[in-house]
Amino acid sequence: MLKTISNALSKVFGSSTESVNDSAENTQLITAVEKKLISEDEHKIPRRHLDDNALKVAYRLQDAGFEGYLVGGCIRDLLLKKRPKDFDVATDAHPEEAADLFRRARLIGRRFKLVHVRFGRDLIEVATFRASHDNQAENAEGEQGKQCDSGMILRDNVYGTIEDDALRRDFTVNALYYCPKDHCVYDFANGYDDLQKGILRMIGDPEDRYKEDPVRMLRAARFAAKLDFSIEQQSEAPIRALAPMLKRIAPARLFDEVLKLLQSGHAIESYKQLQRLDLFEPLFPQVQKLLQSDNLNAPLERLIENALKNTDRRLAQRKSVTPAFLFAAILWYPTQLRMQQLMKENKMPPVPALHEAANQVLAEQVRSTAIPRRFSTPIREIWEMQLRLPRRQGNRAARLMEQPRFRAAYDLLLLRENSGEDLGGLSQWWTDFQNANEPSKNSMVKSLGKGDKPRKPRRRRSNSNKSRQESSQ
Repeated sequence: MLKTISNALSKVFGSSTESVNDSAENTQLITAVEKKLISEDEHKIPRRHLDDNALKVAYRLQDAGFEGYLVGGCIRDLLLKKRPKDFDVATDAHPEEAADLFRRARLIGRRFKLVHVRFGRDLIEVATFRASHDNQAENAEGEQGKQCDSGMILRDNVYGTIEDDALRRDFTVNALYYCPKDHCVYDFANGYDDLQKGILRMIGDPEDRYKEDPVRMLRAARFAAKLDFSIEQQSEAPIRALAPMLKRIAPARLFDEVLKLLQSGHAIESYKQLQRLDLFEPLFPQVQKLLQSDNLNAPLERLIENALKNTDRRLAQRKSVTPAFLFAAILWYPTQLRMQQLMKENKMPPVPALHEAANQVLAEQVRSTAIPRRFSTPIREIWEMQLRLPRRQGNRAARLMEQPRFRAAYDLLLLRENSGEDLGGLSQWWTDFQNANEPSKNSMVKSLGKGDKPRKPRRRRSNSNKSRQESSQ
């Protein structure tokens, strides 16, 4: 009996100790390299899943006497049995040296020099091993790594060894290198173990690393959503306080990051992470202000969530998506609210008020995320169609269906009503109208009544009247 009780107590205290040890292990900082080789028998990455062109680049570098590894997200995804979006190569060759080895290669970037090697439509990105900024003197072109007073990296062209490069990467799960020679995975930051445990851990001191490049906070949210990983405690702790630093990032770069977050198949989970970490406000300040307003009388959050779920569903079905529709949905209620204010304060008619509201809302949004004109123009057209879709009398409905933005406008209308906005069943009417035959369509339009009174056509002055007036003079 006593032995049974003793065993039970030892199990309880043993598991508690183990839990404490696991917690301590999960919060350790990675500040030094510890090289581990994961053999092919252990990592089990099928060679057939490796990209042929990336292997060609790595082999060419190795044949020229340089190192060449497949690195980063591609190895991480292969270890997780996922299909990589692209393959990157890391080498000790300087960018100019690497570019000279390939016929179709070009140097890009100034802040962070890279080599792009093209194989038809495929593009392989080659990066030189980076080192800490205080690790080397100026390089051959006098371009030493440069940071501003806040710690943000302005230039990062200081080169080093593979060990230096591993410590310069953001998360441990992205610091895994695959060598085509021995087919081993080289792990310098305990990334393989973190991968098995589903932990996202920043390499080095998280606060310093986020200050170097605040976009890393968005990458933490994106990877946590995409991989269904938990962010390690110390890696998450500084994010909320440092989130305002994102406002210092170029709006064009943040637009690209928003597309990665919201148009890569895990938009709804990314949105939840952004809200949880206070990262949504720097990207969409107008929207977040409305979400926190006590006087908001619109299903704004439900519309955003439904739009993101719709995007994820379309991508899962391998259908096309466009940033124009997503931004039109997210910014619709800020635009509608501003339109109502203009109509009330300036006595503006609905359409001119919408145009002015769209100008103001988009102008403020591009200060955070620079929306290119090729997307801002369709956004305006989708919004204008929201005012035209209720007007279906006569042959207007048939003409509206011929408009190039009709489908996107109809989808937004559907999302608005499904999110709880009371539109009197307008989206269902348009759904039925699209599926009806011609006699049924005519019947549906007639049942609406006359609606707006048609304008009387202006009578053109006849030539005879004009000649009478001239003769009387």
